[in-house]
Amino acid sequence: RKYFMEIKTIKSLVDEAMQVVTTIEPKEAKTLLELDNHLLIDIRDIRELWKSGTIKGARHIPRGMLEFWLDPESPYFKSDLKVEMVKILYCASNWRSALASKALMEMGFTNVMHIQGGFQSLVDAGFSVQKVEPK
Repeated sequence: RKYFMEIKTIKSLVDEAMQVVTTIEPKEAKTLLELDNHLLIDIRDIRELWKSGTIKGARHIPRGMLEFWLDPESPYFKSDLKVEMVKILYCASNWRSALASKALMEMGFTNVMHIQGGFQSLVDAGFSVQKVEPK
């Protein structure tokens, strides 16, 4: 009995996502975030936020809840996360954010992008970090 015909590696999935998603540099994100309708979203696991903090002003949406919180038809929809807002995602590097951006595009979102280099690239570009304490 075969369980897998051909396994795709995570690298191949990320490479596919990178072909279709919009990737921006932290400098461009800084400019875009000055506009009202742009939202910076940290999709990292909460334990990562406890360890290293988050970018000040970013909204934490755990990767596992992203589609649920953004879908107006979902029972988990967060009404403050307006569909029309431009969503700028980041993770620790840029693999999860690439996959997450692609998933949102597959849902029909056209206003989504992610940060090249992830959290550390934002810190290196001068974004302020705020501590996140375990509850």
